[in-house]
Amino acid sequence: MSSTPHDPFYSSPFGPFYRRHTPYMVQPEYRIYEMNKRLQSRTEDSDNLWWDAFATEFFEDDATLTLSFCLEDGPKRYTIGRTLIPRYFSTVFEGGVTDLYYILKHSKESYHNSSITVDCDQCAMVTQHGKPMFTKVCTEGRLILEFTFDDLMRIKTWHFTIRQYRELVPRSILAMHAQDPQVLDQLSKNITRMGLTNFTLNYLRLCVILEPMQELMSRHKTYNLSPRDCLKTCLFQKWQRMVAPPAEPTRQPTTKRRKRKNSTSSTSNSSAGNTANTTGSKKKTPAANLSLSSQGLGAIPNCSLNPGRDGDLCHSTAVTPSGQFKEKH
Repeated sequence: MSSTPHDPFYSSPFGPFYRRHTPYMVQPEYRIYEMNKRLQSRTEDSDNLWWDAFATEFFEDDATLTLSFCLEDGPKRYTIGRTLIPRYFSTVFEGGVTDLYYILKHSKESYHNSSITVDCDQCAMVTQHGKPMFTKVCTEGRLILEFTFDDLMRIKTWHFTIRQYRELVPRSILAMHAQDPQVLDQLSKNITRMGLTNFTLNYLRLCVILEPMQELMSRHKTYNLSPRDCLKTCLFQKWQRMVAPPAEPTRQPTTKRRKRKNSTSSTSNSSAGNTANTTGSKKKTPAANLSLSSQGLGAIPNCSLNPGRDGDLCHSTAVTPSGQFKEKH
């Protein structure tokens, strides 16, 4: 049997550059195949550590899992975080399921900067039930997966929208109990609701309460606080975020350029012209009042909170050409 390009183990005779450009060793769909194999290796002795390792291998630390379906009382939508994902898969097997795997047909892939999105409109979740009776359940819907763009290729978002489901009972079991109407009546009843067991549905309802409490549980585990103190701390921090004003963007301080002072010789030559211009102007600037260039002095402003002789807060200290200090008010 010759291999085809759709085979995950297919090797092109023209080298690796002949295939579609992708930085991964396998296609994103192959990760679902690996997840199916990992679920098949589950045993009855698989504990919480096994399920945590399973979730760590296939889901990101901030991953979310969403299920959307419609029950008798209306549409439902449940979203759980990374810490609750291992328990979700374990509840599937606790409801009498002995085998679980996913089948993706005609899926579409789209590549982004940091993720890969797989959109499969014909996805089937197949579960094999051993109790209360031997039944095969095919749950069909649309599965949208977002993988991270790295070597691990773990799932970041999982969204499964259930459209319909079918429960299949072998003909041999029907023929075996053909003369027993009580058993036939039991076989005619559904054992799932939209392909999900009662264990899974009850857990999803419980997650509505557990998901907002993840912050409390994490704080209790990290700081070893009492439940009441954890609640007070979380509420106080949430209140602070609500009343705190939005942070203003930081502005870079504008640097002022200092004007270079003219030399003593140049100021003495232009003192006559500057004096005539300043006396003729209607409005004098503060710099003109402090200018001592006509006397050959350099003014150094010196402001203090102690008033001077005339009650002014600012006075200037002048430096004479001989190096002596002279105070000006």
